[in-house]
Amino acid sequence: MKCAFYTLGCKVNQYESNAMAQAMEKYGFTCVDSREDADVYVINSCTVTAESDRKTRQAVRRFRSSHPGSIIVLTGCMTQASPETADLLPEADIVIGNRNNDALYAYVMQFINRRERIVDLRPHESGEKYSGGAVTSYADRTRAIVKIEDGCDRFCSYCIIPYARGRVRSKPLEEIKAEVSALAGNGFREIVLVGINLSAYGKDTGYGLAHAVKTAASVDGVLRVRLGSLEPDHITPEMIEALSGIPGFCPQFHISLQSGCDKTLKKMNRKYTTVEYEDLCLRLRNTFEGCTITTDVMVGFPGESQSDFDISLDFVKKTRFEKVHVFPYSRRPGTPAAKYEDQISNQEKQRRAEIMIDETEAIRREFLASQAGKVYEIIPEENHPDGVRGYTANYIPVIVEGRQPEENGPVKIKITGVRADYCTGEMI
Repeated sequence: MKCAFYTLGCKVNQYESNAMAQAMEKYGFTCVDSREDADVYVINSCTVTAESDRKTRQAVRRFRSSHPGSIIVLTGCMTQASPETADLLPEADIVIGNRNNDALYAYVMQFINRRERIVDLRPHESGEKYSGGAVTSYADRTRAIVKIEDGCDRFCSYCIIPYARGRVRSKPLEEIKAEVSALAGNGFREIVLVGINLSAYGKDTGYGLAHAVKTAASVDGVLRVRLGSLEPDHITPEMIEALSGIPGFCPQFHISLQSGCDKTLKKMNRKYTTVEYEDLCLRLRNTFEGCTITTDVMVGFPGESQSDFDISLDFVKKTRFEKVHVFPYSRRPGTPAAKYEDQISNQEKQRRAEIMIDETEAIRREFLASQAGKVYEIIPEENHPDGVRGYTANYIPVIVEGRQPEENGPVKIKITGVRADYCTGEMI
């Protein structure tokens, strides 16, 4: 039988879809692209924004319409956070949440045997342990994602994710080592550690994120270890010092800002001020030569005045992030911010987003242009129409002329220019 996965959302969701796919393959299923005909289609949902929910509903209905005889499975964060989804999407034959993804095969076989709709949405519980399958391979990549943490305890006023993911849970170090060892044995040279609240890793075990990085970096064959998104108040001086001493650690930090205005940050229930955030960026840049700092910025949060937006924009411009993901606030039912009376119109949110994007993309272009003449190492990842594509340790995308070397290792290159959102280079 054939099984296909359609994944929405973050790297954690991508990882979990891969874990489910590899588990299904162990039971004899053949996993195919979601654009192909399959007996089972699994939609792994995201619920970060209203748009994510809309795309999930659209996907379920589209797969049911185009494949009326197939089994449609809906799982992920949307169903976990909003159990009523099961009633709203009768097109799905099986509705589960991210807590019981491990049992996907059992649910599919139960449906095949009984042909009765299955809805099994189990809430996360306080004190539950980390669980989930491992991923040992990815298709056509040299960089592998490894999920090491789940859950979030922060309860930002706009965010539904703590309700969709439960509390912080950390993968044991021995499991991290075993999974990374298997990936390295399959030729993966760069490991990206991800989590729902990655920088909270170890809160429940007594370890810290640096322990996880050191464990992954210690595996033979691993050349680089990179981190996913981080929370600024978790990045302590002790963590910075520990990370700076780990060979192969990539000096690229994606640190969520959300707003450059202290008034807005407080209303968001964020746990830091702009002064603290600025000090963190300075420490990182002083500790890691040539490091890059990227971030997320939300615009149009309830109550954000024009003056608040201008303050946030000025802070972002002053910090000169190497890349910024800008997005408008999305009202999520069940969160405190959804009840705030001072909501901002979609038109105004879009206007502010466009201004922020224009300013941050100009800074991005200046940064890429400043790399001309510099020498880096990249790990070639794929052949591109213009050459070979890869990333530097600080995550600058580079395309160099030629074809991908047979050996899956680092290549020394010199940056020669900029084209669109990447640098061009030549092999040395």
